[in-house]
Amino acid sequence: MNDKLIKKLDDITWSFLNRNKTMKGKVMATTHAEKLKEILNRCKCGIHLAVNEHRNYYLTAGQRFEELYTLECPPKIDDNVKKTMIETDTIIELQFYPDTPVGSYSVYHHDLDMALDEALECLGRP
Repeated sequence: MNDKLIKKLDDITWSFLNRNKTMKGKVMATTHAEKLKEILNRCKCGIHLAVNEHRNYYLTAGQRFEELYTLECPPKIDDNVKKTMIETDTIIELQFYPDTPVGSYSVYHHDLDMALDEALECLGRP
């Protein structure tokens, strides 16, 4: 991965952290960039990271979940995680394609670091 993309990932993560005030310091932003880099390196196809995309459509997190649960194969999200996502109106969705463009995993969380860790676990991180 090139240095410009890593820098951009650092900037995006730092911006996210400042807006949400969940963590402070450049060290965490580097950690997120490194985790994203590891996910990118392990996926033969693409990844998609969306943060609070539901707000682009004037939806609350609760309304977005109502939509998701109408799908044929709705996401499986821990009840406590879902509750916090609704309370904070924060949805982080990470979708990644490790092997083919038609087979993907989706991770939903309210915490970027935890979403990245969960994705790495799906990919078999030691």
